[in-house]
Amino acid sequence: MKQKSKARKWAEDILWGVCIAMLARYFLVQAFKIPSGSMKDTLLVGDLLFANKFIYGLKVPYTNRYIVKFKEPARGDIVVFRYPLQRKDFVKRCIATEGDIVEIKNKQVYVNGEPIEESYKKHIDRRILPGLNPHSDFQRNWEMRRFLRNPYVRDNFGPVKIPEGHILALGDNRDNSSDSRFWGPLDKKLIKGKALIIYFSWNPQPPLYTIWKKIRWKRIGRLIR
Repeated sequence: MKQKSKARKWAEDILWGVCIAMLARYFLVQAFKIPSGSMKDTLLVGDLLFANKFIYGLKVPYTNRYIVKFKEPARGDIVVFRYPLQRKDFVKRCIATEGDIVEIKNKQVYVNGEPIEESYKKHIDRRILPGLNPHSDFQRNWEMRRFLRNPYVRDNFGPVKIPEGHILALGDNRDNSSDSRFWGPLDKKLIKGKALIIYFSWNPQPPLYTIWKKIRWKRIGRLIR
């Protein structure tokens, strides 16, 4: 009986641990891996980060429905979300929220008619691609995701008004990012959380036998801003 009691206690401890871990994952924090360079140099390929899922509110697990909401995504937040067109996670920066009017002129972003300062953004292509015909139905085409494969909205975009319940999300590596310019406004229901901290960083480029070079020690523990 004594041995059975120990085994039962051990099983109960494991069960409680699993339950706590699942609750934390669903409601508090979740781990994500950066797969592309669209947020370089803020986030690098191989960065592993924790996202704060609690900051915007609590959702019913496996759904986009909120139990309770605490705050809305704000300009400058780096958000983790489910890509609207596929079941995979993206990380981008919130540039504008519902009701804002956004326009990009020769790579410079304007929100409500004012140029915004973006110390975090990076341009790797000196070319400036021409925009589309300003007399076209830009807003409607954008909301219907018709620019998905159109490179000419990269450097000259809009103007558009962010629809209710949505944000505009752009990558910091502005010339090499699949973001809201191409696939349209981001529904806030798809947002999973706000990027919080880099808990590990693995450089995929050096060969495995130089493992000491693959770990980016200086990035571990870095807060994401």
